[in-house]
Amino acid sequence: MLQYLVALIATAMLGYAVNSSVRIIDEGDEALVERLGKYKRTLKPGLRFVVPLLEKIAYVDTIRERVLDIKPQSVITNDNLTLEVDAVVYWKIIELERSYYEIENVENAIDNIVLTSLRSEIGRLQLREVLSSKDKIDKALLKKLDEATSNWGVKVIRVEVQNIVFPQKIQEAMESERVALSHKQAMIEQAEGEKQAAIAKAKGQAESMEVLSQTLNLRPGSPEFLQFLIAQRYLETNQKLSESANSKVLFMDPKAMSEALAELVGDSPDYSQLEQLSIPPSKLKKTD
Repeated sequence: MLQYLVALIATAMLGYAVNSSVRIIDEGDEALVERLGKYKRTLKPGLRFVVPLLEKIAYVDTIRERVLDIKPQSVITNDNLTLEVDAVVYWKIIELERSYYEIENVENAIDNIVLTSLRSEIGRLQLREVLSSKDKIDKALLKKLDEATSNWGVKVIRVEVQNIVFPQKIQEAMESERVALSHKQAMIEQAEGEKQAAIAKAKGQAESMEVLSQTLNLRPGSPEFLQFLIAQRYLETNQKLSESANSKVLFMDPKAMSEALAELVGDSPDYSQLEQLSIPPSKLKKTD
């Protein structure tokens, strides 16, 4: 009976020793081992052993990247305006031993540093500079976190200011300014478009006159060419008047029409090309 009891006790002790000495550390985690209350070593992922009764696993934590969401906080700009700002921090543990023994609560410490740095950085800026300086604020926060956490065994990967909420009155003023600037830009673009159209039209007219002068074999600045243009414009004007719904047909003697044109353009006698470019004089109309 005593032998059975001894065997039972020995089996129980052996089972306890095996159970307490064998540990499985998951992938992405690490564990701290203490021997008699002092740090001994760090266990990596896999099947690991500790000395029963003398050693214990004091702490297990992940070494994967984490996300810390900073809740919205009130901050005051350099021109004494209150904003609501929140941020997000991406960080990871690179030395589990130091992160456990050097600081009581890593996440809480990072949170406090971000809040203090946000108030400090935004407090240096005017309201109009806050949005345009967002990248600078992110870099300043990252630098301060790197300096503060360098002894904690953690690495802050990046910091991002997410939302900047302005007071209602300031939002309305900014929206009014945005609309005004948009309207101004639209007017500038319209004016520029009209300018380009006028330039294109002038170039087209210049090219047309050049072709016409070549066709008539006249210099563009010669009196004959100018007389031809005046006569052409006269006929075009009368053609447009003839298209009016209120116009009346006026029959004219062709000889009288030729004499009138001769008086208008001077002594230039050849109108054969003009007649090809215009309507017959007999179809001219006169308005009421």
